[in-house]
Amino acid sequence: MKNRFALAPMTNLQSHEDGALSDEEFCWLTKRAEGGYGMTMTCASHVHALGQGFEGQLGCFHDGHVEGLGLLASAIREARSLSSVQLHHAGMRSPAQIIRERPLCPSENLRSGARALSIDEVRDLVEAFVRAAERADEAGFDGVEVHGAHGYLVCQFLSAEINKREDDYGGSLENRSRFLWEIIAGIRARCRPDFQVGVRLSPERFGMRLPEVLAVSQRLFDEGNIDYLDASLWDVFKEPEASDHKGRTLLSYFLELDRGHTRLGAAGKIETAAHARECLDQGLDFVTQGRSAILHHDFPRRCEADPNFTPAPLPVTPAYLAAEGLSPTFVNYMRGWKGFVSGDRA
Repeated sequence: MKNRFALAPMTNLQSHEDGALSDEEFCWLTKRAEGGYGMTMTCASHVHALGQGFEGQLGCFHDGHVEGLGLLASAIREARSLSSVQLHHAGMRSPAQIIRERPLCPSENLRSGARALSIDEVRDLVEAFVRAAERADEAGFDGVEVHGAHGYLVCQFLSAEINKREDDYGGSLENRSRFLWEIIAGIRARCRPDFQVGVRLSPERFGMRLPEVLAVSQRLFDEGNIDYLDASLWDVFKEPEASDHKGRTLLSYFLELDRGHTRLGAAGKIETAAHARECLDQGLDFVTQGRSAILHHDFPRRCEADPNFTPAPLPVTPAYLAAEGLSPTFVNYMRGWKGFVSGDRA
């Protein structure tokens, strides 16, 4: 990375119905690469048609997606930014009205209406993640990030609250982590040697337990098969929700792990130049940004020019966001973020 700023993989609803890259999503992402981000990540890109999590989601589950992904990878490279596709399967969070059948989960889940995966289906989904990484490699991306956070399929396997399997993919933390280990091993075996692999984890919510997530993180560091861990913390300055871990920041638990040669990044309300500097001074290798990158496509350059840079105050107008490369669809999606967008619906 040319600097220590990464664009967060952000849902934006801008792709075509079949998962193909749209001109609107191309514009959103390349504008951030041109604005100075050292790494530019796509939104969560589903590795299987039945893993779609939202309308307008970018796909990487079909060979026909490679052409559009290739155009994107080339443009990001021209802007001297590293490129990454975030590999995703929504699991039980796939809306039935989108995938037109019951969603999938490690175990049957009555609340979501999801059915349990057979062991053959589990192995098929490992292959789906690996094959999606091969497509990203073929398209010319520098790497991929495996989405293991926010209650989606990899996270569902890790969660003892959700994963009630009694085979090799359930029970102990070792078994619940097996799905993730096999995905990483498959990508390493079948993509080029310098292909970058990252993993995103969240340590709270969705049945995740901080000590278990820290144990998984330490093993990822110890084995050295990934290039970076991207910790999605919601707020890098907050204390953990678990009462027996309060008294220090959630971020501090990750910073004290022995990460060897693996990089550590984090996301969560890193909104100003001062916030970014504080996180980097504490020991992060890079910061991952969402809201600030929406408000300023050139946030890294602004921070370089002004160490006290603060983003535009909220709310901002649809016209402002359009000038920053957001389509009307993306702007309307951002209206779901309280106090972000002013004015009438686009």
